[in-house]
Amino acid sequence: MAWRDGRGELVVPGAEGRPDLRVPLEIAASYRARTKGLLGRSSLDGALLLSPANSIHTFRMRIPIDVAYLDRRLRVLAVRTMPPGRLGLPRVRARHVVESEAGAMAGWGLRSGVRVTVVTSPPGLTE
Repeated sequence: MAWRDGRGELVVPGAEGRPDLRVPLEIAASYRARTKGLLGRSSLDGALLLSPANSIHTFRMRIPIDVAYLDRRLRVLAVRTMPPGRLGLPRVRARHVVESEAGAMAGWGLRSGVRVTVVTSPPGLTE
């Protein structure tokens, strides 16, 4: 999968008969957008997808963030909360990273093993 910078939704499957959760998503696929990421922001409505990516840092960030590392099939490998000023270790199998405000992912039910879906507005996804 190769995305373009833009917007979409992160779909987290509902647990125990609950409906799927649709989270507003910003997609950062270009080098410039990935480099900027959440730098300088004091909040985020939803989540930010960095692709391709297998590690992140929180230097010059103003807020603690949740970080989910995804494999090529969009299955969550790990979820971590990181305070500002930290360097995350690269994840060998990770191909994408999702970032959100600290505590958000637990509320969404996002945890290791969950497979998410990314829905984009055309022309967000290219084959």
